[in-house]
Amino acid sequence: MPAPKKTARRSLLVTSVALSSLALTAVPALPAVAAPKPSPSPSGSPSGSPSGSPSPNPSGSPSASPSATPPATMSSVGGARLGQAGPQVNLASGVPVLPKDLSARSWIVADAESGDVLAANNAHWRLPPASTLKMLFADTVLPKFPKTEKHKVVPSDLVGVGAGSSMVGIKEGETYTVHDLWLGVFLRSGNDAVHVLSTMNDGVDTTVREMNAHAEELQALDTHVVSPDGYDAPGQVSSAYDLTLFARSGLQKKDFREYSSTVTAKFPGKTTKKKGKTVRGTFEIQNTNRLLTGASGLSVYPGIAGVKNGNTTNAGATFTGVAERGGKVLLVTIMNPAKDEPNEVYKETAKLFDWGFKAAGKVEPVGELVPPKSAMQSAQPGSNASGEAGGAGSGGASSKPVASSTAQTGSGGMGIAFAITGGVLVLLAGAAFLVNRRWPLPDLVRRRPRP
Repeated sequence: MPAPKKTARRSLLVTSVALSSLALTAVPALPAVAAPKPSPSPSGSPSGSPSGSPSPNPSGSPSASPSATPPATMSSVGGARLGQAGPQVNLASGVPVLPKDLSARSWIVADAESGDVLAANNAHWRLPPASTLKMLFADTVLPKFPKTEKHKVVPSDLVGVGAGSSMVGIKEGETYTVHDLWLGVFLRSGNDAVHVLSTMNDGVDTTVREMNAHAEELQALDTHVVSPDGYDAPGQVSSAYDLTLFARSGLQKKDFREYSSTVTAKFPGKTTKKKGKTVRGTFEIQNTNRLLTGASGLSVYPGIAGVKNGNTTNAGATFTGVAERGGKVLLVTIMNPAKDEPNEVYKETAKLFDWGFKAAGKVEPVGELVPPKSAMQSAQPGSNASGEAGGAGSGGASSKPVASSTAQTGSGGMGIAFAITGGVLVLLAGAAFLVNRRWPLPDLVRRRPRP
């Protein structure tokens, strides 16, 4: 039967952000659910397919690959159905069937604002997360440092970066702003940038403790962090459910939205001397989220706005994405597609987005994304509602856009986020949470199409 109407509506929200529009070609709907095969996806590399971290763990010996069969007992956070193995969906008259040929071990489709889980498959299966774990890293550390703060890199900053890691290209002896470092984290999935920021945050051990504490605050109880960059490590796990919680929490922050939606930017290079003058070179970096940038045989997904991808030997390919269509904002997380096809994680994500937008408002949810513990205990607004780095925001109105067609350090792409043909979306940063077990993303409003 049709989904019940929501009783709680979005609260008034304050900080607005204009994001430029882009005409996009819709990804064609592809054909329901094949049992995943045990073979892992190949490990990623900085120059190859989108990757988050390499295959071996920091000790040099690969950790054990996860079982190809979901455990008999999984967490029921968010609802009993989410703890059950296999696809969970309430099919009824008017509800489209799930896409065919999904091979991911675990996936989830959720309404980003209401928290309704529209469908899921092994949502609480604890699996290696790869660099999608960087969403938790960013949600934990990003508010601590103003983006203009500078840091000169010393050799000890890069100690512990795993062999074969995806890197943005940070050089010892060079100075970078926090803004530069976050571009390296989000666009190139740079483990070197993660380690420098962790050093600024009193070290890797402190950062890992804080990430685990923040995961518990978000009720992401499937997650155990060992390495802040998502590099394969024994005992490091998360789940499609938890990764979706991290994305939903991170997207409350203005800077998080900006970085995760940036397509290309200029990154500082080496300092050299030319004709007696000191010159700092730059080079272009591109986001490894292929639904945001497109790739051979893969179109940019209409309305896509991030969030983060990853790829390691143990994790396979992982991805969490957010997209808007027709006033609906959906989150989709995919973990470890078994199909050995180029960009398969993005293709399966696109199928689930297409299904979710067709099913939204028709399908009865199978569970919900729970709010953080603090939101359950109090309905008071957050102390840093705008989500600017370093606590710069006050929750008041701001006329400064967080995204434009050109990044502060380089060239275009930020404005592609939430791009809709013939229209511009306005992103409003929320100063308060809805009660009644809801923790919505900042509201999304479509302006009239430009002539």
